[in-house]
Amino acid sequence: MLSALEQFAPLPLQESWDNAGLQLGLTEAEVSGALLCLDVTEKVVDEALAKGCNLIVSHHPLLFRGLKRISDDDPVQRTVWKAIQKGICVVSMHTNMDNARGGVNWKIAEKLGLHDVGSLLTPEGEKMQGAIGTLPEPMTARAFIYAVKDTFGVETAMCNELLKRPVSRVAICGGAGDFMLPDAVRAGADAFITGEMHYHQYFGYEQMLQICVIGHYESEQFTAEVFRDLLEPLGVVCHIAKTLTNPIVYI
Repeated sequence: MLSALEQFAPLPLQESWDNAGLQLGLTEAEVSGALLCLDVTEKVVDEALAKGCNLIVSHHPLLFRGLKRISDDDPVQRTVWKAIQKGICVVSMHTNMDNARGGVNWKIAEKLGLHDVGSLLTPEGEKMQGAIGTLPEPMTARAFIYAVKDTFGVETAMCNELLKRPVSRVAICGGAGDFMLPDAVRAGADAFITGEMHYHQYFGYEQMLQICVIGHYESEQFTAEVFRDLLEPLGVVCHIAKTLTNPIVYI
């Protein structure tokens, strides 16, 4: 099971600061079921137990920075302690899944119905940063933004001024992707979708590119479907987590 995930999204594809791969548990453990999610929290561990799963596959790593102890001091330590106590294995596929062909950004493109999808930037080997594709039909900028909001269940999208030409080519970077804005422009994109951006990055792209920022969680929420499509053919019983882990509330 672990080898199938790592064959699809090899660990060398992850960024140098990341910590993807096996987080907790034994590599030879027999899998009773897999709960697939974006984040690992205590409530997600509880959901795994309720569904008879001894494996959690997440996008965001549970262990990102080193732990000097495991107690009840913070949510990460409590989650680690509960998972160990209950015999739950945790595997995280993070930036390696972002940078793999067919991974996070390809799933976003699929949800948008894009065709002719390719990598926005390929700096080395098989590392595919971002994605770019073409809408079935050109759309006005306003119609495009509303379509994105509807597809991803977004209450509020953060955008720059509306583009006055039709949107056809769409660049994508799930999560925090403002570093790829210049690449989107060079690739000839009419629009750029990402999860979050710094304030000052919005400047300078007026009538050059339609920026559409939909939220970090919202942009990556369908990653669990990528995990499911990899694991179910292996006979693994998969459940997409119902626990909402988005810490941001729109009021």
